Amino acid sequence: MAEYSKRAMTEEEDKYSFRQSSQISNQCGLIGHLRADFGSDGSGFFTSWTDFRADLKTDEFALEFDEMINSLREDGDILHSRTDLAVYCSETPQSKMRLTDNSFGVRVDTERYTYLLRLNPNKGEYNLYCYCYRRDWLDQHIRQARKGIRFITPHYKELFRIPDGDKIRIVLPGGEKHDRTVRYIDEYHAEIDDNLYHICEFAERMEAAGAKVIPLRSALPEHCYVYIETENRIGIVTKGESGYQPVTDKECFDKDTNRQTVDECNRLWSITKAQAEAMKAGSMFGWHVPAADPKNYDADGRLIKPKSRDTDRER
Repeated sequence: MAEYSKRAMTEEEDKYSFRQSSQISNQCGLIGHLRADFGSDGSGFFTSWTDFRADLKTDEFALEFDEMINSLREDGDILHSRTDLAVYCSETPQSKMRLTDNSFGVRVDTERYTYLLRLNPNKGEYNLYCYCYRRDWLDQHIRQARKGIRFITPHYKELFRIPDGDKIRIVLPGGEKHDRTVRYIDEYHAEIDDNLYHICEFAERMEAAGAKVIPLRSALPEHCYVYIETENRIGIVTKGESGYQPVTDKECFDKDTNRQTVDECNRLWSITKAQAEAMKAGSMFGWHVPAADPKNYDADGRLIKPKSRDTDRER
């Protein structure tokens, strides 16, 4: 049997364990996927296979795939039974997937192929989806997608970038809002809700419609507390929205108490200082500005100064 490694999927890999467009699936070398459940007693293994690229389903792949699945079916391994699967999920919280409730992700690699296993230990649901890829094609697409997806003006001025799989909000002149998922294709193309666009074409369409496009970064929470220094007031900011909703009267507490209250409330919501500062900046200056991205802050919520050209040249 071919040697293989097994680990929890990373967040950027999670999306490849779901059905994707033909464009992305072809770029990633998707061969097909297996669906399985353990049956009513939890010890069976009932499967169905769906082809995507039959030309990539070689005899070599088929043999390796069968051996890999059979190995994971051995006593005590993750696919031996629903009970063993549940034990694995409970003991590896790092494999919990952010994209969906009650699902856990495992990546299995061999020399030529990658198998992305989406696991669900619940009875009455499919317990396994396994998406099979050419390893080199998948890794190449993931590396390229790390560049992010550019949004520009029709004259190619960059407005902002978002990570592959994040969302944008399109705001029409009348105030109507449409949230859309965006996937990376290449440096000049993106998939926006399964429609393929050249980034300049999309910019031109938005300008012609008088629409505003803002990023809805997955790195930001949906809401957070903020302290408004000029008014000595605590407020709540909503991602993608301008301004804040006040939650205290300005006379209630002194400034230090209000600051501490904001920090404590955000801590209870598991919101970092970097996220809180980015949310505040987005609500005040627009969600497209660099200050609205938490990656541009340090752990204490201080904005990181961009490196100067002179510093770069010295290095």
